[in-house]
Amino acid sequence: MADLVLEFLPVIIVAAIIGAFTIAFLIAYAALRKHKDESEDQDRRMSDREIVTRLLRYAKPYRKSFIGVFFIMLFSIIYELLSPALIGDIQSLIKNNSFRLEDLYVRVGVYASILAVSLICTYLQAMLLQKTGQKILSQIRQDVFTHIETLSHEQLNNIPVGKLVTRVTNDPNRISFLFTNILVTLVKNSMVVVGVLAAMLVMNYALTLMVLCFVPFVVLFTIIFRKFSRRAHRQVTNATTDINTYLSENLSGMKITQIFNQEDRKQQDFMTRSAKLRRAKRNRMYVFGVFRPLVYMLFISSQMCLFYFGAKGYIQQTEFLGQIVDSAIVVSFYMYISRFFNPIQTLAEQFDMLQQSFAGAEKIFGILDMVPQVVDEEDAIELDEIRGEIEFKDVWFAYKPGEWVLQGVSFHVEPKQTVAFVGSTGSGKTTILSLICRNYDIQKGQILIDGIDIKRIKISSLRRHFGQMLQDVFLFSGDIRSNIVLRKDDVTDEQVWEACRYVNAEGFIRKLEKGLDEPVRERGNNFSAGQRQLLSFARTILHKPSVMILDEATANIDTETEILIQDSLEKMKNIGTMLIVAHRLSTIQHSDNIILLSKGKIIEQGNHQQLLQQKGRYYQLYTLQFSKQQLLDK
Repeated sequence: MADLVLEFLPVIIVAAIIGAFTIAFLIAYAALRKHKDESEDQDRRMSDREIVTRLLRYAKPYRKSFIGVFFIMLFSIIYELLSPALIGDIQSLIKNNSFRLEDLYVRVGVYASILAVSLICTYLQAMLLQKTGQKILSQIRQDVFTHIETLSHEQLNNIPVGKLVTRVTNDPNRISFLFTNILVTLVKNSMVVVGVLAAMLVMNYALTLMVLCFVPFVVLFTIIFRKFSRRAHRQVTNATTDINTYLSENLSGMKITQIFNQEDRKQQDFMTRSAKLRRAKRNRMYVFGVFRPLVYMLFISSQMCLFYFGAKGYIQQTEFLGQIVDSAIVVSFYMYISRFFNPIQTLAEQFDMLQQSFAGAEKIFGILDMVPQVVDEEDAIELDEIRGEIEFKDVWFAYKPGEWVLQGVSFHVEPKQTVAFVGSTGSGKTTILSLICRNYDIQKGQILIDGIDIKRIKISSLRRHFGQMLQDVFLFSGDIRSNIVLRKDDVTDEQVWEACRYVNAEGFIRKLEKGLDEPVRERGNNFSAGQRQLLSFARTILHKPSVMILDEATANIDTETEILIQDSLEKMKNIGTMLIVAHRLSTIQHSDNIILLSKGKIIEQGNHQQLLQQKGRYYQLYTLQFSKQQLLDK
């Protein structure tokens, strides 16, 4: 017994080492299952199978390309399967007493030909996969961006901009490796593994059984590290999203940070998030720093056992499990073992990218699975034109359940009327304007446009007839022309100038060096607030809306620009229905109807003179503002 143990001592040592690692990682896996990260439980969880299934839907339109890749890949597989046998045959040929150099040339030529074809096929495969993969990624980005456009204002308010940017840019990049390499590599490696096993069984089933003893440990280690790596990648993705969100917010607000001298505190906040990302990436590095050497250890162990049994049988002229092992078989099996473990090692090396792809896909599908809160009804209609009649019937609305912003609001606006909404902050003025455009859905009541419930009108059709001019004008990077034209392609420069002339914006544009081609920097910060507002007016007029909405459009402008805007407003009243929200009562004196709101309810309404004669809340506000203006004039 002692002699037998001594004889197989190297194999026993290898088995003991592998067993120790197995026990250690099973304990670690059990600890991971017991102490789950609470934040991880709150994340959206998807199985790998579900992720792959949904990703394959994007690959379906390009199945011809993948079929082509599959046939090209077969030539590479042939090389993987035939080369070890050819090398073994060459080794056997050299040992043969009847060895001829011509026979060696023939075999070397066959080997070189197979290798050359394999290299060419590998190049063609890579090029075809890259082109197809980029098309798929473009489609994913487009789907994510398009879906974000369908989300309601409430949903967009609840998602940080940096998070959405990450979903459209970073996360699809993580998926790229899946389509350009991993999926095809998995198919190829699976076929190689099956082919290699078949070739080894035919050559020597005993040594093949020895190699298969290592397979359960490879599978076990892969399953365990799959859990660790998925967790590590989720932490990296979350930390990346967090830092992108922080950067998006604070770079936009950098001027405020400088004004209040908060650079040091903001830098410390950034360093905290950066350190969190660094720790997450370090943990991921540790995970894969262990997995790759473990697979390599199994590979080396199998080769050591091969050499041990092969050399033992060759030296002692004994059989291994009833089969003779000669030098040619040892050489062929050495290469076959490399071919067998190489796909597993390749997967170990690519496991990092595989888990990044799954983590990125999980985040993307989390956005795509968000159901828009404001959607068209099945029988929604298209409106080619509207007269501009608006009616609120006992409308109740709350952003949060139970916290009513509007309570039983009812009013009627005739076509081409000018109606103003006034009241203290939080009274519901801006909310009314948002509800008319159906940025939110009401909880009770009814909103009618030309006698039709807005829920029966397609959202795109409804909003096409509205023109909104807000207090905070948003200009896109580009030039003045593109910001005015925006969504219309068949607009001439003369029409653009006519719109600018109508709203008194032509004067300052003509003075610019490049006129309509003058560059617009991010958010239009190279123009004054008044100039941005005039450009907003021109943009609205050019699109000829039936209903115009002005929400504090004159709040942040100088007196000179306000005069220009007031003149523009007088002209615009003739275009269609106009709804105005303003704190300056002087800007709404000529409105057909003024609605005074307080705590979500209408407390007064009428024209300017009627409200003054009532000497109610509107009269008090007007008197107070008039007195302040007189003091300022003095």
